[in-house]
Amino acid sequence: MAEDDSSKTEEPSGRKLSRARAQGQVIQSREVNSLFMLSAGAVVVLLLAPPLAGKLNAALARFLDPASLMSGGEVLWEAVFSLMRQIAGAFILPVVVFVVAAIAGSVMQTGFVLATEKLGFDLSRLSPLKGLKRIFSAHSVIEFLKSAAKVGVVMSITAWLMMPELGRLPALTSLGAAALAAELHHLLLRLAIGVMSLVAVLALLDYGYQRFAYLKSMRMSKQEVKEEHKQAEGDPMVKARLRQIRMERTRKRMMAAVPTASVVVTNPTHYAVALKYEMGEKGAPTVVAKGADLIAQKIREIAEENDVPLVENPPLARALYASVEIDQEIPPEHYRAVAEIISYVFRLKGKLKRR
Repeated sequence: MAEDDSSKTEEPSGRKLSRARAQGQVIQSREVNSLFMLSAGAVVVLLLAPPLAGKLNAALARFLDPASLMSGGEVLWEAVFSLMRQIAGAFILPVVVFVVAAIAGSVMQTGFVLATEKLGFDLSRLSPLKGLKRIFSAHSVIEFLKSAAKVGVVMSITAWLMMPELGRLPALTSLGAAALAAELHHLLLRLAIGVMSLVAVLALLDYGYQRFAYLKSMRMSKQEVKEEHKQAEGDPMVKARLRQIRMERTRKRMMAAVPTASVVVTNPTHYAVALKYEMGEKGAPTVVAKGADLIAQKIREIAEENDVPLVENPPLARALYASVEIDQEIPPEHYRAVAEIISYVFRLKGKLKRR
């Protein structure tokens, strides 16, 4: 049964957000991009326009002078190409500014995102019906209304800023070129500051809304949280099976080591611990096998089949079973008791050998 949005009350997990990011689903505000592009336009107009105008003016002067591009009725193609490179070079810096602004607007919001799952070709994207659904969806309608409202507000602010300057427009015609350029620069600077301040506020509000809407759309139901937690930690049934396999392997390896043991300390029926020690070797005796009940019985049977001595010592057997793992040396507090047993076994084997 499909879950409705009302059941999705839990905050999205980091794993789900990472998965959505890999699919290209990130928090993205168009208003932030607009702010960066508008800032780039202001930089181009207010800072780069004067030198750009000077370069274009010089290029236009050469273009209007036939003597610089023609000689004896023939076109000087080298001069023409040089003029074209000069004109193109004048626009390189403004273009770079716009490109950097466009990239910075996206990177600042989302960082570098490589949506690998979006690289494949999907025929469903070519469906006209789905395209119409996307165009007339609630999200598209909201975005359209936001854009219309933004344009209206920006135009209103622009008109409000221009109102005090309307009375000065007739006087501008009597100014010289330098004074007129200074007045236009002042007017454009004022408009740029006003419009950019407004767009900055709109961008901040829109980013907050986009973040809220994105996190809301990424919410999870309690069942989804449980499933993801299960996937993160592993299926309990699979974990139990793996644990069972590891125990079986350990048991087989342990049983194979019993014939190599020097002695098996028993409870006598509930516990069995197989110890291995070689005369002259450094270190304490090592536990090569241990078990309780049925496993202890199997250890005793293998020991008897391979002539490994069995020594009954219930307190020592219980203590070793509880405190020492397989392939570990016995702790110092058991040295004395184990040494007596090992000495007894070695003396016993010595007597059997002499016989």
